[in-house]
Amino acid sequence: MEYCSTRKVNRECEVWCGVVPSRFLNLYSVLRDMEKLPALLPPFLIFFLSFSLSLSDGDFTGNSSYPVQSSPADSLCAQLIEPNGYSCTEHTVQTKDGYILALHRVSSRSGDLRVQQSHPVLLQHGLFMAGDAWFLDSTDRSLGFILADQGFDVWVGNVRGTRWSRGHVSLSETEKEFWEWSWQELALYDLAEMLHYINSVTSLKIFIVGHSQGTIMSLAALTQPDIVEMVEAAALLSPISYLEHVSAPLVLRMVAMHLDQMVLALGIHQLNFRSDVLVNLVESLCDGHVDCTDFLTSITGQNCCFNKTRMDFYLEYEPHPSSVKNLRHLFQMIRQGTFSQYDYGIWKNILMYGRLKPPAFDLNSIPKSLPLWMSYGGNDALADIMDVQRTLEELLSKPELLYLENYGHIDFLLSIKANRDVYDNMIGFLRSLEKSSSS
Repeated sequence: MEYCSTRKVNRECEVWCGVVPSRFLNLYSVLRDMEKLPALLPPFLIFFLSFSLSLSDGDFTGNSSYPVQSSPADSLCAQLIEPNGYSCTEHTVQTKDGYILALHRVSSRSGDLRVQQSHPVLLQHGLFMAGDAWFLDSTDRSLGFILADQGFDVWVGNVRGTRWSRGHVSLSETEKEFWEWSWQELALYDLAEMLHYINSVTSLKIFIVGHSQGTIMSLAALTQPDIVEMVEAAALLSPISYLEHVSAPLVLRMVAMHLDQMVLALGIHQLNFRSDVLVNLVESLCDGHVDCTDFLTSITGQNCCFNKTRMDFYLEYEPHPSSVKNLRHLFQMIRQGTFSQYDYGIWKNILMYGRLKPPAFDLNSIPKSLPLWMSYGGNDALADIMDVQRTLEELLSKPELLYLENYGHIDFLLSIKANRDVYDNMIGFLRSLEKSSSS
């Protein structure tokens, strides 16, 4: 463990030298500079100190409880897709910044992957999820299986850092540099490279289907001319570009506690909710302040039709890791009410962007001619109706909309009725575009 040096430090920090790792001086600086700190901050500081002093530096850079994928038997194809009788192949994509991503291609039980006639569809998962999220229910309820059975050429994306995409040309996941990214890179590098690969294989434009963070990535990417030219249309479940009106109580508490700044100051770079560190931290956030009895509701809102009886099975795959920088970027959106690139602070913004504030992703840049479909819910505490409305006002086009009053954030992915409530409508939208393009 690295300790503060013997050089002179200010009087407030003298007591720490030789006892506490230097990362706690960073934490102290963050806490000292915060305005209007919550009254319960000292217990949290004690909590951070107690569990952090017992950890090695490796615990702060990204060790995961997921097994390293070392054989075809460990792949998404082998675990969830092929056992249900569907053909599946795994492809490897390398991003411009060196990450190695897994991209899975799925066809129906009667289909042939070598001869796919229908349009390619890229499924892009949300935060703390991966491509497995589209296959967690029965074949008649999971969107990945449903689209394959409908004859679509289904491609399943997995962003960097998730179980299926943990490679890099030079970095290890135990290095903090491996986790130096946010959804900005996921949109401009990961999604862009996956689209380019699918386009090169199929010679067709692609339908994007995204959920949650997958919609943030999609909307940001679609503002870029070199990316949008590869896209035929986009269907967005729980669409997000703004997060100003988030109402999820646990999320709001994390934002109020400046959790993102605290964990970064401690040297934590991977957010892995399978680790004891993060599990204990979340429990402390809930204790006496947020009702986390129904943990999912505390972070997503009330879900009407989520099949809780399958929770143990879901937890075999979810949650997947993400980066602390990604969480901080999302918290910036909540605090600032913006849909912009990552905010490094004034001086680094000038260095990175040549301006004081990060550039916004301009929704007006998405071509009016690009067909869009969106479905959102009245109980969604993350994709709030007011924020969805702001997104709609800034788009040049008029997306087709499906509003479901009783749906929460996870219902769009795991509702026992989503096949009828949501997917039939969305597939009708995609089919109509196929017919118009072929006529």
